[in-house]
Amino acid sequence: MLQNLKRTISQMPFVGDVFTKIHRRVRGNSKPLFVNSAEYWDARYSRGGNSGTGSYNELAWFKAEILNEFVRTHTVSTVLEFGCGDGAQLALADYPNYLGLDVSETAIELCKTRYNGDRSKQFHVIGSGQAQFTADLTLSLDVIYHLVEDAVFHQYMTGLFDASRKYVAIYASNEDRRGEGPHLRHRRFTAWIEQHRPNWRQIGFVKNRYPWDEKRPGRTSFADFYFFEKSPDASR
Repeated sequence: MLQNLKRTISQMPFVGDVFTKIHRRVRGNSKPLFVNSAEYWDARYSRGGNSGTGSYNELAWFKAEILNEFVRTHTVSTVLEFGCGDGAQLALADYPNYLGLDVSETAIELCKTRYNGDRSKQFHVIGSGQAQFTADLTLSLDVIYHLVEDAVFHQYMTGLFDASRKYVAIYASNEDRRGEGPHLRHRRFTAWIEQHRPNWRQIGFVKNRYPWDEKRPGRTSFADFYFFEKSPDASR
C-alpha cells in the first residue's frame, strides 16, 4: 500500500527537495532552465507548455485505446496515475473512477479546472499531505524517462507499485541511456522491478504503433506498454 508520501519524502531530504520545492519560477528564458525534474515541469506548465506530444494526436489515441481496453477486460474500477500532467490524455480515457497525482501545482490546477464538476475524477499534488491512496490499477505514462535523479526514480517506482492493489501499467522506454536534453534519461525500469518488487510479474507488452522516427518526432515515440500483475501472496 502507498505510504503517506509526505512522511516518506520527509525522511529523504534530497527527494523532499525535488518533490516539494516546486514554487520557484525560472525567469528570463523562453524555455525552462533545468534545475531538477519537479521544477522543470512546473515551470513548463506555468509558461503555457503542455504534457508533450505523447498526449496528443495519434499517440494519444493509441494510448487511450490500449488502456481503455485493459480497464474493460480486467474489470478495473479505480485508476491512479502518477504524473497526470495537464490532463490532455485523460480526455480520451474511459475509467470508472480516476485519481491523478503530479509534482506540479500548476498542472493540478489545470486539471481541476478542465474537469470541474466531474465527480469521477480527483487531482492532488504529490506530497501535499493527502491521505493514503490505492487503486486497482496504477499508471505511469511518459514519465519514467523524465526522472533524471536516481533517488527520485526510486521513490517514484516505489510509490507506483505500492499504491496498486493489483495492476501496474507503464508506458516508457526500457533501456539505460542518456536522453536528448537535461530533462531526459532513459532507464531499464524492468531491472528495478526484478530487484525491488519480485512478487510482481509482467502479464503484457504492447509495441508502439508509431515507433520512434527522427523525421517525425512529434508523431512517434520510443515508449511501449508494459503491464504487471501483483502475485496473490505478495506481501508488498
